[in-house]
Amino acid sequence: MVDGNDPGEIAFQVYPIGAVHKRDGEVRIEIYPEYANALLGLKQFSHIIVLYWFHENDTPDQRRILQVHPCGNEQNPLTGVFATHAPVRPNPIATTLCKILSIDGNQITVDDIDAYDGSPVIDIKSYFPHSIPKEEIRVPDWKKEDH
Repeated sequence: MVDGNDPGEIAFQVYPIGAVHKRDGEVRIEIYPEYANALLGLKQFSHIIVLYWFHENDTPDQRRILQVHPCGNEQNPLTGVFATHAPVRPNPIATTLCKILSIDGNQITVDDIDAYDGSPVIDIKSYFPHSIPKEEIRVPDWKKEDH
């Protein structure tokens, strides 16, 4: 949606399509009934990419944080948020790869997600493995040590 002729004035409206629920060790993604038809065919996949809103970090001050110590560890170098998965960022959108355990109606049970209970889900995408050879993938040293 364009608010004017200046390309710097583009705004978007994003609406939740569901919510994350974490209870008693179970992780479910509830898709709101009006979007349930979009689940057709998803049972054929083993994994999904879930995009959700870091709603508990959505404040003007936190949106202005542009550099962090990755993983909250001050031993890691100060790094721009675009090079991390930090919840503080100009647009607090998160993405997580989840293994589907089951789909029942509008409920997707997954193995885990690093979202809080109640996090608004803004999209789901089926996961297609990429064909990038492992030897061509680079990550910084602070992430290598993490895994």
